[in-house]
Amino acid sequence: MILITGGAGYIGSHCVLEFIKNVSEEIVIFDNLSTGHIETIETLQKISNKIKFIEGDLKNPKDVKKIFKENKIDSIIHFAALSSVAQSIKEPQKYYENNVLGTLNLLNTMVENNVLKIVFSSTAAIYGEPNYTPIDENHPKNPINPYGKTKLSIEEIMSDFDKLYNLKSIKLRYFNVIGANSDSIIGEWHNDETHLVPNILKSTFNNSKIFEIYGDNYNTPDGTCIRDYVNVEDLALAHRLAYNYLLKENVSNEFNIGTKEGNSVKDIFNTVQKTINKQIEFKILPRRKGDPEILLANSKKAQDILGWSAKNTLETSIKTAYEWEKKLQKKLFSF
Repeated sequence: MILITGGAGYIGSHCVLEFIKNVSEEIVIFDNLSTGHIETIETLQKISNKIKFIEGDLKNPKDVKKIFKENKIDSIIHFAALSSVAQSIKEPQKYYENNVLGTLNLLNTMVENNVLKIVFSSTAAIYGEPNYTPIDENHPKNPINPYGKTKLSIEEIMSDFDKLYNLKSIKLRYFNVIGANSDSIIGEWHNDETHLVPNILKSTFNNSKIFEIYGDNYNTPDGTCIRDYVNVEDLALAHRLAYNYLLKENVSNEFNIGTKEGNSVKDIFNTVQKTINKQIEFKILPRRKGDPEILLANSKKAQDILGWSAKNTLETSIKTAYEWEKKLQKKLFSF
């Protein structure tokens, strides 16, 4: 059985969908539903009878031990984490307790049960302000926000567990994730949305609130931050390929997952307007703390070793996000 922590969340649920379509093993989803949704689990369970859901919290060692006691877990795909940069700056203790302590409980229980393979959802935030772009896996790691620091801490813990316990880990350092399932089965659903594309899309519903852009005085062509946007289904495929690689090679490794294509906030904003054929009002606010100027991925290593590459275009990702958002808005506001 494969344990997928955080499988009720945005990226985790797309990974579950990728796995149930392409992997024969049964799947256990473990989630505390703090940011994920039980409706997402129910949707996935309607698609496949190979899914078992357990509600619990990685911060509680008893919850974690119970999973391994009651299920024959062979490997783990680990998504469960808090992931808002802005929130991590305001509440760093919460992030260290949830992300680092929760993962440590998971790793300790893995060792106790001789389950020694894990694919870890890491982040480009571990690199901080880039010394060069696109960023490869050997780039210096100097995270500038607590969220990135928690993920780097976890990577280092995993490396130590490899040396001491032979626990093998694949760390996938991905950049900005966008899009939804191409059939609108599942998609991005956060109660407090912080991500760019869904926030732009949400501004077109419910009296069309004004979209807010944080900072237009960066040293970029249009003054707004540049990011590397990777499609969520492409990212789910990367997890499956990493899982297969881990089973076959039984070695630890790390891979950047991105497109190497840079788009500014205004680029994304304009592409959304063009894609959905709507004009959207916006206003400029001051920069947010902890936002690097440019983040672009060099994913050649993932291409060479995992055979992964991004397939979906930016326009396709935005279209799927919009179709999902329409479905979500109808679900949330149909009375």
